[in-house]
Amino acid sequence: MFNKITIYLLVFILGFGFLNAQDLENIMKTGNDFYQNKQYDQAIENYESILMQGYVSSDLYYNLGNSYFRNGDVGKAILNFEKSLKLSPSNEDAAYNLRIANARTVDKIQEIPPIFFIKWWEVLLTTFTSTGWQVIIFIFYIFLLVCIALYFLVRNVQIQKYAFIFGILNIAALVFTVIFFFASLERESSNDYGILLSSVTTAKISPDKSSNDAFVIHEGIKFKIEDEVNNWVKIKLSDGKIGWIPTNTFDII
Repeated sequence: MFNKITIYLLVFILGFGFLNAQDLENIMKTGNDFYQNKQYDQAIENYESILMQGYVSSDLYYNLGNSYFRNGDVGKAILNFEKSLKLSPSNEDAAYNLRIANARTVDKIQEIPPIFFIKWWEVLLTTFTSTGWQVIIFIFYIFLLVCIALYFLVRNVQIQKYAFIFGILNIAALVFTVIFFFASLERESSNDYGILLSSVTTAKISPDKSSNDAFVIHEGIKFKIEDEVNNWVKIKLSDGKIGWIPTNTFDII
């Protein structure tokens, strides 16, 4: 009896998961149809309903960003393009549309150029997603097992020599790949950056409404989140300016 109940329960769970996936696919298709028909409000409603069910993907954020952009909401368009790129740094369409959306923003901030090795690190880190780095780890691991097998099982000195050399190189590559994997995982799960959604906000020099003004920023600007106190967050702009803004004026990437 217990076995039958377990089997029925598993069938029910798997069947529910399949139906849920089908429902999400239908909602996505309906949203795409609304977008093609220039019914952007309805497209946004469909895409947002998918997010509310806990499903996220680079393509979903990309479609949502396009819909918000067509609807004239530059801030949310930029937010969703950034989220799309966070999940898939190689998404060229999202990167291109993000540049177009950023061109529509009011603030034109001169970014402080990063140190060269930090720039190289970012380029390497965003070459693959965490899933991509995981696949590479698996490939290097298989190569390592092959090298070990060749070294111990083959009685040819020359082959053993090459197997040893490639094994050492493979271990080094595996270590670096694991580092990139965890760094990529940390990047994808981080909440360090935000996009301003309010049309205009005055940043303060301290987390207090009555404190002096630090600077004024407008919708769509990206900033780093450095601290949080009650309903205020400390932000840092790409040009180095620092100030405090209310938590209800932005959303996290």
